[in-house]
Amino acid sequence: MKTDTAMDLGFIKENRWFRYRAGAIIVEDGCVLFAGNKEKDYYYSIGGAVKHGETAQEAVCREVFEETGIPYEVDRLAVIHENFFYETIDGNPDTECHEICFYFLMKPKGNQDLNSNSYTKGIRESMHWLLLAEFEKYHAYPSFMKDYLSQEHEGIVHIITDDRPAQRKEKEKAAEKPKQN
Repeated sequence: MKTDTAMDLGFIKENRWFRYRAGAIIVEDGCVLFAGNKEKDYYYSIGGAVKHGETAQEAVCREVFEETGIPYEVDRLAVIHENFFYETIDGNPDTECHEICFYFLMKPKGNQDLNSNSYTKGIRESMHWLLLAEFEKYHAYPSFMKDYLSQEHEGIVHIITDDRPAQRKEKEKAAEKPKQN
């Protein structure tokens, strides 16, 4: 299906953002693939918005190819993730986000070769193979991924993550710090 001009499935209304996303879990040689960029201080999962008229499986294959330059095949749907958090959208740092993401386990290729030339919102992305044995050392989202990858799973797992309380606490703590002159 040709979706290059199709709209992303999501909307913004006032300070609320809803997004339907497809994500990839790509594991090769004891590492999991994540993305990063110079604007963010954390790693994030490979994937992106599902477009109108596109299935989640089609979206994850498209996104993986766009971000890695390598065609991966889906092994199976692994996780349905309901994610609640705050994000800066259109300059508003208090945008309340509600994201539904279908995470697909991708079939391994047997190597970590990539041909990435990926950009998000005009910012160059870099791909990172994060060691599973040291995953807890990385600042990476989604936050459930560390626990999920440390166990064997059969079937589809439903996970709900709500980072809003921790984000509020962080913001309050930052506001309490005395300003330096």
